[in-house]
Amino acid sequence: MAFVQFTRVSLAFGDRDILTDVNLNLASGSKAALAGANGAGKTTLMKVIAGIIAPDTGERAIERGTRISYLPQSGIVHQGRSLRDEAEEAYQGVRLLLARLESLGGELEKSSPGQGSTRALVEEHHRVQEEIENSGYYRREADISQVLRGLGFSLADLDRPCEEFSGGWQMRIALAKILLEDPDIMLLDEPTNYLDIEARAWLLRWLQSFKGGCLLVSHDRYFLDATVNEVFEVFGGNLKRYAGNYTTYEALRAQENELLLKRYQAQQEEIARTEALIRRFRYKASKAAFAQDLIKRLERMERIVIPENLKRVNISFPPPPHSGRTVLSLEGISRSYGARRVINKLDLQLDRGERLLVAGVNGAGKTTLLRIIASVDQDYQGSLSYGAGVQVGYFSQDAAEKLGGPKTVEAYLEDEAPTHLVPQIRSMLGAFLFRGDDVYKPLSVLSGGEKSRLALLSMLLRPINLLVLDEPTNHLDLSSKDILLDCLKSYKGTIIFVSHDRGFMEALSSKTLELRAQEEGGSHRLFYGNYKYYLDRLEREALGLDDQSLGPGAKTPEPALPPTLSSSEQRSGLKQHQAQVRRLQRQEAEILKQLEDLEGQKARLEADLAKPEVYSSGERARVCKQDLDRCSAALEEKGREWEAIARDLEGLAESL
Repeated sequence: MAFVQFTRVSLAFGDRDILTDVNLNLASGSKAALAGANGAGKTTLMKVIAGIIAPDTGERAIERGTRISYLPQSGIVHQGRSLRDEAEEAYQGVRLLLARLESLGGELEKSSPGQGSTRALVEEHHRVQEEIENSGYYRREADISQVLRGLGFSLADLDRPCEEFSGGWQMRIALAKILLEDPDIMLLDEPTNYLDIEARAWLLRWLQSFKGGCLLVSHDRYFLDATVNEVFEVFGGNLKRYAGNYTTYEALRAQENELLLKRYQAQQEEIARTEALIRRFRYKASKAAFAQDLIKRLERMERIVIPENLKRVNISFPPPPHSGRTVLSLEGISRSYGARRVINKLDLQLDRGERLLVAGVNGAGKTTLLRIIASVDQDYQGSLSYGAGVQVGYFSQDAAEKLGGPKTVEAYLEDEAPTHLVPQIRSMLGAFLFRGDDVYKPLSVLSGGEKSRLALLSMLLRPINLLVLDEPTNHLDLSSKDILLDCLKSYKGTIIFVSHDRGFMEALSSKTLELRAQEEGGSHRLFYGNYKYYLDRLEREALGLDDQSLGPGAKTPEPALPPTLSSSEQRSGLKQHQAQVRRLQRQEAEILKQLEDLEGQKARLEADLAKPEVYSSGERARVCKQDLDRCSAALEEKGREWEAIARDLEGLAESL
């Protein structure tokens, strides 16, 4: 059986220990995830396993003939060949075997049957020939086509020069080559980073059927749960194994972390007491020796550290302003790029509080639709209208390009945040992976991923009731995704989003809008269920089992028709109905204005309460708190009035 094994491996960069006495065994059939905080050493460990970096100490044992392939996170560029020819390079090892087979054939022709070496040549010839046949070399054209199409390439791409493909597609080429190599052990560092949901699903199925061993780093929990049966965590230079999938690992680690936190808090209390004693006795001659003993005790103490990636940060964002029941209406929306029609006569109405996922293959128009909804793209046909009081916030995939300059991360966010949220800035930045000295980085030196995270965070700090999010989970680790998901699930406004993270899509969506590619006419379908329901419906349709009478997306029977009225009675009833609607809409607009004023007043009072001159004065703090309580009560009362009017308007709309 092919395997690679490490025993007591250590590696340091300067005075920092990256790996300390690490033991690891990977074999054919292993399906493992590698977990740990950013900077913990996951990539370094993979490079050590692949033989790219030599450890300082320890032993590395590898079964003879074991083939290991490593996919880095980024940085691979292919050029000088077509996509088809580049994929063929995956069989370079087989070509060496073919050359060896030919050489053996020549030697056999020269040898005599009676010679002792002839039998050895025949056995080696047979072994090499068998290895070539098992490599899949003779069916490589079909395998190349299958793998490239599974990863999102089209048949027309096969003859394109590799240099025409962007960075993300370059990494897909690198991944395709590793899959085609069919190694004994694969080391994949963030293979899902550049894959859409369809390519991720295909890769997941491929890995499930892969007979070799695999070690994965990924920030897609669903992907990990479906592919791995053990997790290795790198923390503090050590490596620990957990049996089970990623969710099982998180549950076990959370229990450990709870105990660790108790020990940490007890240690911190002991440190505080010891430091107080040192300060008290350090400069007293009679107690100097005692103080020195305490200092040495602190120096010898092994400090307990809490893993950054397992710290849960509880943060809250501003409540969204109130809006009308109907948040967004699209009628006959069409969008074309030259002769290519991306969206064709799309009708959509979105109500307050809904979470709409926009799904579809690459090129189906998901980003285009979000740009139209956010009023960034005005070059479309049809009509778009927002409901009363709707304020739109748009996070785009290219949000990073708008950030720059000498201002630091912390200063930028302080300028963007409402006053009452300024004390939470550090916690929020930590939740979005800006930790330690990262908060002092100038915007100009941030990477694309860092800028994207900062742009997303700054948008969430604003009072918005319609969030339009294009790939909000890109560049977030699993812990940060969980924090974002918790915030969005508790968010009272309306959300329209695109994502490639299946777990995130299933947990957040309440409706799914499917966009189809140009080949299918740019059509669309709305499913009244989350992403899991949508996938179930597609599966039933593929099997011919879909029943439109079942499930949350079912069509309800037409209501019974009312008794026929005369034309004059119909006109009179319609006028009364319209007058009642207008009266309620005026009341709704007035209450929304009052709610907006009260929310502004509440924000000002919260800011006043945070001022030192107020909270340091008992009387001023008491008066400010009373005003704040009255303002909150008025907000609740006005909120109930608004909800009652919204229900009446909804009832009138349904009675038409």
